[in-house]
Amino acid sequence: MSKTEKIVIIGAGFAGLRLAQDLINHPNYEVYLIDKQNYHQFQPLMYQVATARLEPASISFPLRKVFQKAKNVRIRITEVAEINFENQFVNTPIGDFDYDHLVISIGCTTNYFGNENLKNFAYPMKTIPEAIQLRNRILQTFENALNTSEPEKLQTLLNFVIVGGGPTGVELAGALAEMKQHILPKDYPDKDFSKLKIFLLEGSPNTLSPMSEGSQKMSQKYLEELGVSVVTNTFVKDYDGTIVTLNTGKTINSKNVIWAAGVTGNAIKGFPETCITRGNRLIVNRQNEVTGLKHVYALGDIAYMETPNFPKGHAQVASVALQQASLLAENLSRKVKNKPLKDYEYTDKGSMATIGKRKAVVDLPKFSFQGRLAWFTWMFIHLMLILSIKNKLLIFMNWMISYFNNDSTLRIIMKPVATKVKTTKE
Repeated sequence: MSKTEKIVIIGAGFAGLRLAQDLINHPNYEVYLIDKQNYHQFQPLMYQVATARLEPASISFPLRKVFQKAKNVRIRITEVAEINFENQFVNTPIGDFDYDHLVISIGCTTNYFGNENLKNFAYPMKTIPEAIQLRNRILQTFENALNTSEPEKLQTLLNFVIVGGGPTGVELAGALAEMKQHILPKDYPDKDFSKLKIFLLEGSPNTLSPMSEGSQKMSQKYLEELGVSVVTNTFVKDYDGTIVTLNTGKTINSKNVIWAAGVTGNAIKGFPETCITRGNRLIVNRQNEVTGLKHVYALGDIAYMETPNFPKGHAQVASVALQQASLLAENLSRKVKNKPLKDYEYTDKGSMATIGKRKAVVDLPKFSFQGRLAWFTWMFIHLMLILSIKNKLLIFMNWMISYFNNDSTLRIIMKPVATKVKTTKE
């Protein structure tokens, strides 16, 4: 390949960002990284923003800052309207982008399984704005509780229902339980918050179902020690904003339902139906090329790849996305040298989740462990994954302050400004 070819990457999540980083200053490729936001968000710590432990800026990284020294990477902040595969260009509100290679790494969004009531009334937590919205809601609930004297209304207000017992749900439930124990008695000495109840609902028999049996049992034990009511083998059938209806026929009165029960792939117009499988994911081969489309690749949560070791596809986790991006970068370099392409094979380096202070579970390929050591391991790994030194220090300082005094200084309700009427065209 003698001329410089253009790679358009749609989505600056873990996969898109890693691919662009691996191609920095590559002599044969010009890279356009397109995203709706001008920052990369570190999703594993989103729950700490929602529970006022970290500022949003601590887990957000401006894309232009990341690529300041890259001569071949261009950032464009816009949404993709449609892709024209026949003529090889991406249509956006700010113009069309032609490509030689197209990479789809747009990730997933919250899946309400077609239930419009859940979509309208439950709180999701997939993005920074959603985490801020949830933080505002949680903190405002505590304020509203001060002015609610009727027992039934107060209990409805103080019932927090978290749907989904995966890492997000487990970590969020633990964080809320620690707020109840350590922060609310100090912030609200004139109010008894002992009636605050946290329900964690999980459809399978165990929390953290993809992890080891030991981690499943310990995670539930830790949650129950913190006062969380863990309800397994239970699905939410409906929610009208006040009453949660379960598949068992039981109901829970709650004004605060947090949805962490499932995801579905983000959609872009233009893809043939034959490329799409369950969960709205794109079918790819072992080089992450989308089935039936040339020079079009999908990475991370949006990609569905069957291998002998993973006949039902890979888990939608950051480690899969990062490894797929690194291999694609290598294969693109191999194309230049006319070398054979490598097949993707996932290397599982382990999984982990934290439930609270000195309470975590870690699964490594050959063994698992829980407790204090697991908690320190969780903190170390997540700090290492943070992009900038400044953000590492900010997060570490917040964690240390919280560790020693069981408190934080970030409980600020930030309400959106009312939209002004536009009088002139922008």
